[in-house]
Amino acid sequence: MISLSDSYYQLFNLPVAFEVATDVLQATFLRLQAQVHPDRYTSGSDTEKRLAMQWATHVNQAYRTLKEPVTRAAYWCELQGQAVNAEYNTAMSPKFLMQQMEWRESLGDAESLAALESLQKEVSACRKQTLGKLAQVIDVEHNPVGAAELTRQMMFVEKFQKELNYAFERLEG
Repeated sequence: MISLSDSYYQLFNLPVAFEVATDVLQATFLRLQAQVHPDRYTSGSDTEKRLAMQWATHVNQAYRTLKEPVTRAAYWCELQGQAVNAEYNTAMSPKFLMQQMEWRESLGDAESLAALESLQKEVSACRKQTLGKLAQVIDVEHNPVGAAELTRQMMFVEKFQKELNYAFERLEG
């Protein structure tokens, strides 16, 4: 049976890295989910039922964390003793902050699908580039401080992406 003290990487038998085999992650999740699902323990004792719920919750949280690049990077940083602390540490490079300001201005000025699509291409390119940097900083350089900074940047990019999606919905709907 799984241990609630296992790291998410241990639980899924994956190397502690940014790049993960998503097919292995998915297959292991389905296997673990079937193994610990609370429905398998309906005739068990109250303790077994409670443990099954805890195991299922642990497996689900681990999967959600490792499935998404930003949460996976933040988790990796935490395992290295470097919390991302996005709520408290908003220090970013001046270049990145300027880019954010330009994006926000462009979003505010966008009155057509073409303008939003152009901004979308720019944001997608930045996201792809930052994910590549995260892979380098985590998997090659093993640099938790640099990874935490890039993770905070990715959080900003993803938040802006959501705002951009809402702008598309407002313009189309």
